[in-house]
Amino acid sequence: MSQHLILVTNDDGVHAPGIHALYEAVSSLGEAVIVAPERDNSAVSHSLTMNRPLRVVQLERHIHTIDGTPTDCVTIAINKILRRKPDLLVSGINPGANLGDDISYSGTVSAAIEGTMYSIPSLAFSLGGNPPFDFEVTAAVAWKLASMALAMHLPPNSLLNINIPPLAAGEIRGIRFTRQGRRIYRDAIQETFDPWGRKHYWIGGGVAHWSGGDDTDAEAMRNGYISVTPIQLDLTNHAGLAYLERQWQM
Repeated sequence: MSQHLILVTNDDGVHAPGIHALYEAVSSLGEAVIVAPERDNSAVSHSLTMNRPLRVVQLERHIHTIDGTPTDCVTIAINKILRRKPDLLVSGINPGANLGDDISYSGTVSAAIEGTMYSIPSLAFSLGGNPPFDFEVTAAVAWKLASMALAMHLPPNSLLNINIPPLAAGEIRGIRFTRQGRRIYRDAIQETFDPWGRKHYWIGGGVAHWSGGDDTDAEAMRNGYISVTPIQLDLTNHAGLAYLERQWQM
């Protein structure tokens, strides 16, 4: 039986410490290959570069970088760099949680979405908390869940969004399988002025307000649990579809 082939990527760039911790963790499970952006691409969502050519640079035998987005990295890796379709895709480790509505913006999660579109079992890993980040515990969690993903099937047409609380191994209370919560930021747009007095706006920061209930990703993290959320490719609101078919008679 051939060795497992594992694609490792992220949105923070090929030199980010999180991706190297993830690479080291999964290398014992098979042949791991990094294909990652050359620089930080946080919050680029599922964007694909179509207005210019992309350059691939091989830094080491199993490490490649591309001057593009996480989605670019995944699709080029699968179609042009790797010798065959990988058995698993792991994305991260992101320094900072990807919870609730964050997944709509996250390049970490979007890389896993792209892998899922190619029918590759895909996992996105994020470590909660604030700098400085210690990826040791998260890497161990990543090894465990990656090995389980290789041994067992994921839900059909789904990826796993995994968030680990910033706690010591003995302080983590376990794993919870969760649903996506909702997060709204207040005061997240700041006004600033350039040297000529022209007003500009800076998006970022603010205070997060959560909703959704006790079974959400954010609530699990808040209570010291690892959150594992299956994210599906089908964005159809099936209850909404039934409502429209029933109520919106043309």
